[in-house]
Amino acid sequence: MTCPRRAGTFDRSGLLRPAARLGRAQPTTALPNRLDDNLRAVRERIARACERCGRAPGSVRLVVVTKSVTPQVCAALAGLGQLDLAENRAQALGRKALWCSERNMAVRWHFLGHVQRNKARSVVCVAEEIHSVDSLRLLEALERIAAEERRRPRIYLEVDFTQVSVRTGLAPQEVPALARAARGLQHVALVGLMTIAPLPAAGADDPLHAARRTFARLRALRDELPPELFQDGRALLSMGMSSDFELAIEQGADIVRVGSALFEGLGPQPGALLSEGAL
Repeated sequence: MTCPRRAGTFDRSGLLRPAARLGRAQPTTALPNRLDDNLRAVRERIARACERCGRAPGSVRLVVVTKSVTPQVCAALAGLGQLDLAENRAQALGRKALWCSERNMAVRWHFLGHVQRNKARSVVCVAEEIHSVDSLRLLEALERIAAEERRRPRIYLEVDFTQVSVRTGLAPQEVPALARAARGLQHVALVGLMTIAPLPAAGADDPLHAARRTFARLRALRDELPPELFQDGRALLSMGMSSDFELAIEQGADIVRVGSALFEGLGPQPGALLSEGAL
């Protein structure tokens, strides 16, 4: 089973056939103008966080997590110039990518969720960046599938500092060996590290203390690794979400993954929000 190419449909296996030519999408007029306002507000918050720590605003990339919204919202975001979009479920990724591909939208899809090996092919066929590589077995599967599909996704090793059994990710001490293994591969490009901070602690004097510590630990881990292990000679840090992305920027994030902060106040208007089953 291979990824069909350069067409705007799925095959029977559910794999995306990318559009032959990609263009700039236009905003969907049915969506509230507040989406534009929210996007501007998030970008301004990123710029201010960069300014506070002496970084250039352009040094931080915003990836919008679209798991709670319709493809029409994805189109509106693309029309507003926000082309980096992300999903955390393979089925939703495929369906939204198909919808956008059929309309010639120049979207760069990221995958954030745990990659099940039986769905790895559909992820590789769509996602340009996979932020959640957490085992040698998965790494080897991605390399094999990418070779078969003539793809070369950019990948991040997911690191878990919480030691909570239900969380996915590598223990910090496992990262160097997997990074060395990834660097020797030909069909995936190791570009960075990713982590997810614990939720803010309710009632604590500093509810974001754990997040700050987690982000600092990922930065320290990056600094311990030989830079030549990574595609660009430096590991990118994918960290920070709606509740803590400014703190992540102050701790060195190169990519922040924001969802709910962008969609607040849109309301239950047609085409604006959806449940997972509405796709």
